[in-house]
Amino acid sequence: MATKYHNLSDYDTNTVPDASNMRFGIVVSEWNKNITGALLDGALTTLKKHGAKEENILVQTVPGSFELTFGSAQMIKSGRVDAVIALGCVVRGDTPHFDYVCSGATQGITYLNATTDVPVIYGLITTNNMEQAEERSGGKLGNKGDECAVTAIKMLDFICKLKK
Repeated sequence: MATKYHNLSDYDTNTVPDASNMRFGIVVSEWNKNITGALLDGALTTLKKHGAKEENILVQTVPGSFELTFGSAQMIKSGRVDAVIALGCVVRGDTPHFDYVCSGATQGITYLNATTDVPVIYGLITTNNMEQAEERSGGKLGNKGDECAVTAIKMLDFICKLKK
């Protein structure tokens, strides 16, 4: 469903499992920091709201959204996290750079999800302008960071259920 029709921060809290025994990595892009900082705040707040412990949340920055794949892969290799949340923001400009960065990051995160046992949550906002990014990072359309945190918790619960 398009974000236009769904608030990213609107979810049934009763459907979110307890995260107190889960370990999370968050890789956040420094580029468009006003947006990615808000996404990070949303993710952290939501993880803690559902029981995640501060000491079980590892946050690392990377220079840009293209580097989210490498940062996520390194977190997985560290063995210190059960799930990774990749947060970034790419705003369309006047060159094809937007297309290459968005495509590369999307393919990289998809590859990690297909080839590892650690879910990597796609928190890359790709917008036509800064106003759209602001709307999705705590504005009128909610916060993609909230949505990513809930998704990470639910994916770890999904894995736990399969192992029973």
